[in-house]
Amino acid sequence: MMNDNLARNDDQEEVIRVPYPRRREGQMFAIADKMLGGGRIRIICEDGKSRMGRIPGKLKKRMWMREGDLLIIKPWDFQDEKAEVQYRYTRTQINYLKKRNDIPNNIDIF
Repeated sequence: MMNDNLARNDDQEEVIRVPYPRRREGQMFAIADKMLGGGRIRIICEDGKSRMGRIPGKLKKRMWMREGDLLIIKPWDFQDEKAEVQYRYTRTQINYLKKRNDIPNNIDIF
């Protein structure tokens, strides 16, 4: 009986849930360029601009950010050269996005 369950699970495809930027809210893809310290990071956005990103405390505590990571960011309304980091993708999620061609060409370094 145990072998039947294992065989059924192998036939199904792996389901990966990946969040996408909410374009209506102004979110976009970005690449982490340089760690600046103090919860700040230099990012290159998909619109071609380089911004200073702020890493909120809940992301700082949960996961490490490194140079070259793919992020979702939201530029500030009142100061366009700064942005808020919303999400960091894992390597598996990046591979899934790359396979589906969802990463814009100007920031596709993977």
